[in-house]
Parts: sequence; structure tokens; C-alpha cells
Amino acid sequence: MKTLLGIDVGTSGTKTALFGLDGALIASHTDEYPMAQPQNGWAEQDPADWWRAAANGIRAVLAEADGAEVAGIGLSGQMHGLVMLGKDGGVLRPSIIWCDQRTEAETEDMDRLVGRQRIIEITANAPMTGFTAAKILWVKKHEPEIYEKCAHILLPKDYIRYKLTGEFATEVSDASGMQLMDVPKRGWSAEMTGKLGIDRALLAKMHESQDVTGVTSSLCARLTGLAAGIPVVGGAGDNPAAAVGTGVVAQGRAFTTIGSSAVVYAVSDEVRIDLKGRVHALCASVPGKWTVMSCTQGAGLSLQWLRNNVCTEETREGEAVGLDPYILMDRLAEAAPIGAGRLLFLPYLMGERSPHPDPDCRGVFFGLSGVHKRANLVRAVMEGVAFSQLECVEVFREMGVPANDMVITGGGAKSRLWRQMLADLYGCPVSVPASDGGAALGAAILAGAGAGVFGGIEEACGQLVGKGGTLAPDAGRGKAYAPYFELYKKLYLSLKDDFKALGGIA
Repeated sequence: MKTLLGIDVGTSGTKTALFGLDGALIASHTDEYPMAQPQNGWAEQDPADWWRAAANGIRAVLAEADGAEVAGIGLSGQMHGLVMLGKDGGVLRPSIIWCDQRTEAETEDMDRLVGRQRIIEITANAPMTGFTAAKILWVKKHEPEIYEKCAHILLPKDYIRYKLTGEFATEVSDASGMQLMDVPKRGWSAEMTGKLGIDRALLAKMHESQDVTGVTSSLCARLTGLAAGIPVVGGAGDNPAAAVGTGVVAQGRAFTTIGSSAVVYAVSDEVRIDLKGRVHALCASVPGKWTVMSCTQGAGLSLQWLRNNVCTEETREGEAVGLDPYILMDRLAEAAPIGAGRLLFLPYLMGERSPHPDPDCRGVFFGLSGVHKRANLVRAVMEGVAFSQLECVEVFREMGVPANDMVITGGGAKSRLWRQMLADLYGCPVSVPASDGGAALGAAILAGAGAGVFGGIEEACGQLVGKGGTLAPDAGRGKAYAPYFELYKKLYLSLKDDFKALGGIA
């Protein structure tokens, strides 16, 4: 039985999944690991934990599918992480991962050395604390002895590639988030590396996502149970891989993920760059295509905060009857009217990234009065998160990137009410995927395309990825939301300076 293997290196754990050539899930295994926070705002992980988790996962899924012949391996993973290796391939320091915020001074250095607008023109993104280039500069400044020993810089999933194949390689979708790449030209930027003083020789060889980057080594075979010589393709960053796994591979198609954070991701036939730096542009996993992506920092996290601190009654009731408290919170929200009884919520619990890159902004309930109850609060939080996604989609449309066919994924997709809100606000149908293979399925599809199992990525998605149900927009409800959304957009602009003042109070 021929199969495809997808490995997704996440922040909380690595998911390893084995799929049939028809896209059906055969076996899946997730191995978890910790995240260290040595100081406030720092976030690090040990790459050895990722490899342990991946090797455990490979052995586990192979054991569940005795006799499976793996035709190809695809990789996905958390983006922007910095992995530094010495000449012997050993890890020099813990990986500084995507959510680390220590590099504000280094983004200012980037502005000074290259210029903000020039950085956006080349890398398609404004300087970001979470992106990889600033992390490299931080190590160079604060740990020069580590930088001097560094022979290879990799992204998290590319470290797993190295352990599988012995090759130092990356691909365009994940490398787009390093801010060292000329995104329009799909290659490393000599101007960025030169002006930032980063040795180009440290960076991995660039590939397209479906390119074969190496084959499993004999050492890998001994450690994992895989056969030697299996093709390993470029793969993709987590969101680009999720796009493939949900069939979002052509212009006009997009997905919204509502997890702890929320992402809107759309495909474009041409590179589209927001010179205001409100959203990100990346190379798509499909050759010759690009994407526009937004990120709301506190989406499902906002609802989780409300559950933990306000909806304790629903939590107790859910535990008593064996029901997810979010289902009970959904029922509360359904009982409240559109606009939550003239109550608005700004979901900035963790600062914000899109479309307001502002670490100082914070969550706000606006219009709170004595008549409001938990139902109003829950509805306001759900609407605030939905408004934040629409605000990003409006930027996409302003840029000429259509989003007319939307797939909804993540934990928030379980809520029919939330899906309907998004359909009504976006003014387009929203669907859920037929399977929840996500990024691991996307990585496996890329593996199949690279290994010659499929004629190409779009052909494979047409065969393997389906929709599990669609909600149509309601124009009447969309019109009812409109005045609340307009006021929502004004609130950040009104409070921007006050957020900064609040953050400056000792």
C-alpha cells in the first residue's frame, strides 16, 4: 500500500500523519513538548524536542500501518523560528521561535540600515519582531560567540529535513517569513543580507515547495523505521501548508483560521504588497503564485479568556453534563442580538499584528452598561473577532486580492454561529473542509506532487480536498452589522495614543 507522510512541527507539538493516495487518513500521532520563557516576552524551544517528536511520530504511524510503503514525505511547521547549527550540524542554542518579542531594537536597526519602505518592497513585509532576520541580528549583537560558531541557519521544519536527509535546504513559502528574501523574485536578497551584515553562506538552498530536496538517509532509516531513499520535498510553512490542505491554491480562494490567534490567507496570481505594512505577503506553495496573510493575535484566546474569567457557570455546567462549555457559550451568544446590545469588543489582549501592528494596544469592551449580561459579553467577543477578520479582508480587497470563496478552519470553525457571522460579514459563502488534515495533509499533498504521484498541486487538491458544508451570506444581517463594524474601526484610531500612554505608566 503506497502512502504519503506529512510532518507538521507545531508550537505545542509535532503531528505526524500518514495518508493514502486518496487523501484518507491512515494513522496520526502527536508528540508534545515544552516552550521555555527565560525572560518576559521571550519564547524558545529545543530543536532536539522537535526531532524526538517527529521520530516518535514516524515510528508510531508506521506501526499502525504495517506494510505501508511511503512514496514521499512533506514537511510543515511553525514559521519564523531561528535554528543555528555549527559546522558539525549540532544545535548551538535553543531556537528563538515565532512569538518571541525580544527584538524591538533589532527591527529599529533594520529600519536604519535598509529603510522601512525598502524592506517592504523587497521582503513584502514591514520589519517584524517575530520574523527571523531580527532574531539573527539579536544573536549577532548579544551572543557574538554563538554567531561566530554558526555555519547553518534553518527554520524549524527545515531542521527536521536535515535530520531526515542530511541536507540544508528550505523553500519559498517558509523562507518568505525570514525577511531575508526577495519575495517578488522568489530568492534570497543580496541587498538584505548585505546591508544587515548576515553571511549569505549561512542560509539554506532555496527550493519551491514541491521540489525534492533530498532523500531519507540510512541513519534516519535506523532511527525511525522508514526506508532509506524516500523523497523529501520542500514542504511549506504552517499556514501555506494548511492552504494546500484546504484546497486554497488558486486566486479567489481563501481561508480563515480561528484558533488562539486568527489568520486570513488568500492566494494571488501576482505579488501584492501592502506598503502600509498592515498585512503580510508571502510566496505561495504553488509555483508562480503568492499569498496575502493577516494575523489577529487574540482571537480564540479572547473567547478562552472570557470562558476562564466570566463564564464560570457555563464551565461548571459543561463539566456536570459532559458538554464543551463553548457550546453553552454559543447558545448564550445566539440569544443576544446583532451588535450584542450596543456592545463592542476590541480583541487586542496580546497587542495586535494585523491590520494594526501595535504591541501596545489592549482589549476593550466599549459601551458596557448595567443592562448587559454574559450573553452580551460572549456575543460581543465573537463579533469583535469577526470584525477584526473583516477589517483584514477589506485590506486584501483594497490590494486587489479577491476573497470570494472562504474556508473556515480551526477550533472556532466548530461554532456554526461564528461561521455564519463571517459569511454575513464577508458577503461570500464560507465552508468547512471535509477533513481536518490541515497542514499535515497539505505537506503530504506536496510530497505526492514532488514524488510524481500527482500531476501537480492543484490537480491533487482537486482530487483529494472537499468541502464538508457551506453557509451562504445573509444580506440583511450583513446590513445590520455594518454600523457596528464602522464604529469598531474608528475605536482603534481613537484609542491608539491612549494605549501607548497606558503602556508607559510605571
